[in-house]
Amino acid sequence: MFGSSENLSEPRRILVVRNRYVGDTMLAIPFLRNLRHRFPRAVIDVLCESGAAALLADCPYTDELIEWKRRPRRNGVVRGSLANVRATARWIRGRDYDRVYLLKRSLSTALLAWLAGIPVRVGFRSFGACLLSRAVAIAPHRHQAELFLDLLRADGIAIDDGRNECWTTPDSVTRADALLAGVAADRPRVFLALQSTDKERLWPSERFARIVEWLVCERGCEVFLCGAPADARVHAAVLQRVSRDAATHVHDHSARLSLRDVGGLLARMDLCVGVDTGLPHIAASNGVPVVVLAGPTDPNRWHPWRSTGVVVKGEPTWFARLLGRRRRGGRQLPWAPEPTAMKTISVEHVMAAVDRLLPRHISALPLVRPPLKVVDLREGRHRYEVWQSPSVAPAAAAEPATNPLAHAH
Repeated sequence: MFGSSENLSEPRRILVVRNRYVGDTMLAIPFLRNLRHRFPRAVIDVLCESGAAALLADCPYTDELIEWKRRPRRNGVVRGSLANVRATARWIRGRDYDRVYLLKRSLSTALLAWLAGIPVRVGFRSFGACLLSRAVAIAPHRHQAELFLDLLRADGIAIDDGRNECWTTPDSVTRADALLAGVAADRPRVFLALQSTDKERLWPSERFARIVEWLVCERGCEVFLCGAPADARVHAAVLQRVSRDAATHVHDHSARLSLRDVGGLLARMDLCVGVDTGLPHIAASNGVPVVVLAGPTDPNRWHPWRSTGVVVKGEPTWFARLLGRRRRGGRQLPWAPEPTAMKTISVEHVMAAVDRLLPRHISALPLVRPPLKVVDLREGRHRYEVWQSPSVAPAAAAEPATNPLAHAH
């Protein structure tokens, strides 16, 4: 039962813990805005890991961004984890926070807040809930952004429209403009997000290569790639399968842009297509339509927030579904089934999704029309579809579903 805002004491110093992952951090922005609106005079600091910290560098709702540099992992386990948590907790204790919101569900995070001696500790009813002063239930299949906002609702804090935001600095705008200066302005610009830290979310390189070839040769698009230095290998595996003519319209800026600069580039795209990773979330926050290829993740919880787009949902084979994801220490065991969900997503499914979202003069071309089954549909100001592979759940008819995005804004 949610409390009353009138009875909520006014905290002086608030800590928000949201460490790791770009997508999760992007989905925490509506939480930060609503928290600031409720406590305009409080100091609000955010503790996050360095990989996602840049996304909040220009956030107007926080006072200080604290990067938690955790030790490297060995076999999926953080070495010296307890000692690291205790040392960090001692440092936090000296900052005199009187309230903490834990957006991360982990025992180490709950332990950190408890050891730091913060009086009011609000988090989820999950790992380490016994260490919290208020544990909020996790509703199944509820979007992650709404779950974050539920922590505020539990304190009786009113929520605005829940929109997401992204901030682009003048320097990032200048760099994005420089990169686009030599690119034809009359060709649609499509950003491809190929890489993920989770191997089960990756789509085969040869299929992405067919998408690149189709976008350039049949839809007249300019294709953009970007990512960390390690992503260059994945991009090269795709580009080596693309014809020389198509490759001249592919612009790979891997390892050349910071995460903040990537946001500036994404804001100038007409469409973003990618696996379930952080970059589609950044694109969506800039109002760019997205096509997301989702395998093991639940699209109801992780689709780009308040965006116009399509989620193409793959499903594992019955064998993989029976055995489940067998992992130990972050590694998949040798006898576990090979990830199959992403492989059930066909090239034709992705082409059809892209055709629905490309600019009208491109979408007027003959559309790709594979058999589709719409398994979930959310409507409102922002709309998205979830398509399921017909090889797993055959559609009743060969006609595609009516496009609900035609009048979405």
